Amino acid sequence: MESFNVTVNTMSFLLCDSQKNKLCVLLYVVLISLMLITICGNLLVIISIIYFRYLHTPTNYLILSLAVADLLIGVLIFPLSMTFSLKSCVYMKNFFCNLRNTFDITISVSSLLNLCCISVDRYYAVCHPLIYKTKITDCVAMKMGLGSWAIAILSGTFVFLMFFIPDECDTSCTFTLVVASMVGYYIPTIVLLSMYSKILVVALRQARSIHNTTCQNTKSKAVSNKERKATKTMTIIIGIFLIFWVPVFLSYSFYPLDSFILYVLLEPFNWFSLSNSMLNPFIYAFFYTWFRRAFKMIISGKIFQGDVTNIKLH
Repeated sequence: MESFNVTVNTMSFLLCDSQKNKLCVLLYVVLISLMLITICGNLLVIISIIYFRYLHTPTNYLILSLAVADLLIGVLIFPLSMTFSLKSCVYMKNFFCNLRNTFDITISVSSLLNLCCISVDRYYAVCHPLIYKTKITDCVAMKMGLGSWAIAILSGTFVFLMFFIPDECDTSCTFTLVVASMVGYYIPTIVLLSMYSKILVVALRQARSIHNTTCQNTKSKAVSNKERKATKTMTIIIGIFLIFWVPVFLSYSFYPLDSFILYVLLEPFNWFSLSNSMLNPFIYAFFYTWFRRAFKMIISGKIFQGDVTNIKLH
C-alpha cells in the first residue's frame, strides 16, 4: 500500500503542476466554468422562489432546499475539490481532505434526501389529490426540508469525527465509506424508485381515465395536466441525479478491493456527480414557463424597477 501511495503521489505532482502542464490549466478553466454556471443557475432558482409569491408552494419549497444544496456544491465543494482533487485525498488522511469529504457527503446526502421528500410530495399530489393540500402544507414542506438537512449534517459530522479515531484507514475508512454508500445512496434510491413506480402507475391510470372522460370540465383537466407535468419534470430530475451519482457510489462500495483502477477513476466519477448540480436550473427553465419568466425578470433587472412579487408567472 505504501508503494502505491508513492506512485499516486508522483502522478499527482505531475498532474497538478499547472505552470508546466497546459492540460491542467485547461482542466481548471473547465471546472471554474462549471462552478460559475452552477452558482448562477441555482441562485436564479433560489431568488425566484423567495421573491415571487406565485412560487410559494410546498413543492417549490422543497425545490428551494434542493437548490440550496446545489448552490453549496458550487460555492464549497467545487473550490475544495479543485484544490485537493489531484492531491491524493481519496486515500490519504489529513484535515483538509477530511473537511472536503465532510462537506461532500453532507451536501450529497441532503440532495438525495430532499429528492426523497419531493417524491413524497409528488406521491400525495398524484395518488391522493383530495388530501394533498391537507397533508403537504407549506409548514410540512419546510419541516421536511429542514429534516433532510439535519440528517445530512449528522452524517457529515459522523464522517468528520471518524478522522480523529486513532486507527488505520484500512478498517475505519473502509467501514465509513461502505456505510455512507448504503445510508447516503442505496436506501434513499430504493425509496425513490419505489415511490415513483407507484406514482407512474397511478399517473398512467389517471391519464387514461381523463382521456376516456368527455364530461370532465376544463379546470379539472388543467389541474391534472399541471400535476402530471410537475411529476414528469421531477422524475427527469431524479433520474438524472441517480445516473450521475451511480459511478461514484459504486466506486465507494468497491473501495475495500483496493484497486489501482478504482483510485484513478474515483475523482473523475466524483466530478461527474458534482456536475449534476448545474443541470437542475436548466431543467426547470425548460419545463416550467413560470420559472422561465421569473429567470427573465431577474436577469433583466425588472424586479428592481418595482414591486412585482405578486405578478402571475403562468
